[in-house]
Amino acid sequence: MDTHTVETADDRREPSTLRSTLTLTLCAFAVTTAEFVIAGILPQVAAGLSVSIPSAGHLVTAYAVGMIVGGPMLTLLTVGIARKPLIVTLLAVFIIGNLVAAAATNYFTLLAARFVSGIVVSTFFAMAVVVAASLVAPGKQASAVAKVALGFNLAMILGAPLGTLIGQQFGWRATFLAIAVLATVALALLVKLVPVRGVPTTGSVAGELRVLESRDLLLALAMTAVGNAGVLMVFVYLAPLLTGIGGFAAETVPVLILIYGVGAAFGNLAGGWLSDRALMPSIIGLLASLAAALALFWFAGQLQPAAAVMMFVVGALAFSVIPGMQTRVLVTAKAAPTLGIALNASGFQIAAAFAAWTGGQVIDSGPGLASLPLVGACVTLVGTLLALVVSIRDAR
Repeated sequence: MDTHTVETADDRREPSTLRSTLTLTLCAFAVTTAEFVIAGILPQVAAGLSVSIPSAGHLVTAYAVGMIVGGPMLTLLTVGIARKPLIVTLLAVFIIGNLVAAAATNYFTLLAARFVSGIVVSTFFAMAVVVAASLVAPGKQASAVAKVALGFNLAMILGAPLGTLIGQQFGWRATFLAIAVLATVALALLVKLVPVRGVPTTGSVAGELRVLESRDLLLALAMTAVGNAGVLMVFVYLAPLLTGIGGFAAETVPVLILIYGVGAAFGNLAGGWLSDRALMPSIIGLLASLAAALALFWFAGQLQPAAAVMMFVVGALAFSVIPGMQTRVLVTAKAAPTLGIALNASGFQIAAAFAAWTGGQVIDSGPGLASLPLVGACVTLVGTLLALVVSIRDAR
């Protein structure tokens, strides 16, 4: 009788946890769609505000700078605020930012709206990851993180193309308005379905910063940056690689990127499952596999069937490492996990910027475009060695 009662209670709790996690997935989908979709509506924005395409491109930069610099700062400044009101307020500010973007009458208003959105998104996403991890039992955090990160994958696969289609059919302002509506639905579900309790915080700026004294945390942040830089280098220049080296027609590139995104979604969930079972061994094995896949892409990239298959494989492996890396940061930043995840997100963005610059140097002043996957494989191998060092430290 007692056993039956316990099982019934667990059965009631499990769907609640699932609903809460899926709500956070929806939130992640909304905020990351806003990040990606600007690339698809850039020409319409430039024409609508009478600015050049390069100037409109700064809207991407403003969002990224907000995430890199503003995210950790906002996380520190809000450390004394209760967690549930904070995460709700952050999403509300994101909604307002997109409404301002939709109504912007000039370029600088839109630029400011993007910057503010980037600031709150970084802290919001960090909190969403920490809250998701707090909802599940120990040993299941990576899978919970992967479910939240699935929103990121779906934003690539569905959000950005749909947002672009809306912008093409109804104007770029309609895209920002649609994102605001979606985020409002997510906000209502967040208020109703997501309990925010047991989320660690030191309660002071000095206490949060003290977590940076941990060498294990600094190594975890470095592992994220270095481990992802190689594949980001390839992803940034994926279109010219596919058309210039693989010989694909330009119109097939969106389909190949969609294949990459589908692989990313599968890899993300599989990586969470693996990381829950053996965190550091899975990170090491997945990074080594990613390095091998990039090297194989370099070797067989001129064969179109092989290149198409490698789009799925590289996408899957690239995102399979992320849940484990996020979980490693959570483990090493126990007292201030929200700041740790915010810094991790900043590190990822910095790695993307570095990868874009380095890839450009390889193309213009180095061995050329065709060698980019091999260079990316070498960088990923360095990340693998760094993960191995972390594992050895743990063993000692």
